[in-house]
Amino acid sequence: QVQLVESGGGLVQPGGSLRLSCAASGFTLDYYAIGWFRQAPGKEREGVSYISSGGVRIDYADSVKGRFTISRDHAKNTVYLQMNSLKPEDTAVYYCAANFDSHYWWIPDEYNYWGQGTQVTVSS
Repeated sequence: QVQLVESGGGLVQPGGSLRLSCAASGFTLDYYAIGWFRQAPGKEREGVSYISSGGVRIDYADSVKGRFTISRDHAKNTVYLQMNSLKPEDTAVYYCAANFDSHYWWIPDEYNYWGQGTQVTVSS
């Protein structure tokens, strides 16, 4: 059974850091591109970051550039999203998604596999 599981969310103060994990079971993440998305209440799902299957292409939404870093751990079959200098506007449910490499990585419909999401709340 193909499954993605996110973890690492929580409550953090502005300026703090969190590291989200996206662990896969039932398939090898190495062969897939991974996108991180987030969705705040009342807003559309937004593409946050992307790493291609070979790791050659990495991309970020302008709103998180310089603060977030995406990476892979091949041995653990896991993709991470390191989030630093968090702001209240980063508050959302964060999802990881997998599919083949895509030019339009920020479009949710480009992905076939989704995790259940993990809540990130940035508040003092």
